Amino acid sequence: MTWREEGQKYILPLYGRLPLDIVRGEGMYLFDSEGKRYLDFYSGIAVNTLGHGHPEVLAAVEEQMKKYFHLSNYFVTESQVELAKLLVENSFAGKVFFANSGTEANEAMIKLARKYGREISPSKFRFVALNRGFHGRTLGGLSLTANPAYKEQFGDLMPGVTHVDLNDAEALERAVDDHTCGIIFEVIQGEGGLSGVNPEFVKRIKEVAKKHNALILVDEVQTGLLRTGKLFAYEHLDLVPDAMTLAKGLGGGLPIGALLVSPRLENVLKPGEHGSTFGGNPVAAAAGAAVMRVLLRPEFQENVWECSTLLRKGLEVLQMKYPEIIGEIRGRGLMLGVEVGSHALTLRDFAQEEGLLLNITGKTVLRLLPALILTKVEIEEFLRILDNGMMKIAKGE
Repeated sequence: MTWREEGQKYILPLYGRLPLDIVRGEGMYLFDSEGKRYLDFYSGIAVNTLGHGHPEVLAAVEEQMKKYFHLSNYFVTESQVELAKLLVENSFAGKVFFANSGTEANEAMIKLARKYGREISPSKFRFVALNRGFHGRTLGGLSLTANPAYKEQFGDLMPGVTHVDLNDAEALERAVDDHTCGIIFEVIQGEGGLSGVNPEFVKRIKEVAKKHNALILVDEVQTGLLRTGKLFAYEHLDLVPDAMTLAKGLGGGLPIGALLVSPRLENVLKPGEHGSTFGGNPVAAAAGAAVMRVLLRPEFQENVWECSTLLRKGLEVLQMKYPEIIGEIRGRGLMLGVEVGSHALTLRDFAQEEGLLLNITGKTVLRLLPALILTKVEIEEFLRILDNGMMKIAKGE
């Protein structure tokens, strides 16, 4: 019995596991127990920002582990401060709170917004969120997530949440009122098919938030940290959030999340009103600081931009070649979605056989989230395999 088979015996079956025994990762590639190499376009679902085994992240983690693994938040740690400083100095934020994951960061943002609202009026506790958005699997995160498949089996959730369609400015304006404490959204919906907010919708968000004194809350758990070609996805728009959450790629593979708050919100939450035992763990923070130092290098950002442009152009060539298969290409940077309809599973399985790992979201969209260390060589490999898979479909094989 393999350890993957043993996992079926001992671990709750909550995931659709791939039939692979992965034993190691190196750069852009994963290797299974039989030595087969796979080009990894999951990157841990946008977590392995710098691929597998990046030397600077490894060195930072090793150095911190020699000092201590954990102290608790009764102490401030150097790595935590370094990471917080890098985030604040390169964003709108005045202060940072560290959590362990994206959904925990969103829970902190929910509490921040509700306390902010209740200090204005006891009835100002409502949120407006978007259909097809996703904000995590805690009860608060599920309340903000519209898809009933994620939450209806768990009964009543947090009250006071209204959902509107993405880019429906009129519906947004009807939904937001003086009882709204926050408007929460993703710039690009990672689980919702890679569709994004448009400039007109953002303009309306800003108008209604100002009119009704509501906070603009941006979930950048998946879009943040150069994933879309800019350090934060909100920078593509005429927008400055009041608060923002990060996670996934922040630790380069280690679990860490963050809530970034604007200077005017720094003192909303008081000591003892929120906290986390493991939030800002010194080892995870050291990894995060190493990741940030790499991401902030101009030459690294230039390579991400060049590769994302090359990847998109290659997909557009395939779209012209196979218009009956590729319906739409969505997203920005190295967070792309390829709408392939009913062919998604066929293409995913073909790619896996050929040594390429592809993720599906929304049942019909290939979600491309390669590590940001992507090069022209891997792009060509990816396009070749995808082209071959589509050619087989076009021939009816």
